[in-house]
Amino acid sequence: MWQVVTVDYFDDWFLSLNPAEQQSILTAIFKLQSIGPLLGRPDVDTLSGVHRVKNLKELRVQYKGKPYRVLFAFDPKRQAVMLCGGDKTGDKRFYDRMIPIAEREFIAHLEKLD
Repeated sequence: MWQVVTVDYFDDWFLSLNPAEQQSILTAIFKLQSIGPLLGRPDVDTLSGVHRVKNLKELRVQYKGKPYRVLFAFDPKRQAVMLCGGDKTGDKRFYDRMIPIAEREFIAHLEKLD
């Protein structure tokens, strides 16, 4: 099993979801926890347009036709760090908004590891 950790920003978003949405996200996280970095499409994809964090990834979740995305990265301890998430339905700027948040949260997480 791979360890999965979350940051406060992710937790706040996750707790804003209804229980069924939370369960869909948790199911995807549990799959990532079981398979780890080898989990690929259609469940996980590497993001482009990333500036400060190599190998920033998205966990791809469908719930009632809505495309939820959870941005995450593996830290030096090989933990999957859940950084932020959202429903990207009709949001053409979703990644423009979310990638900087994910990068900021991951860098803050790394600083706490030192």
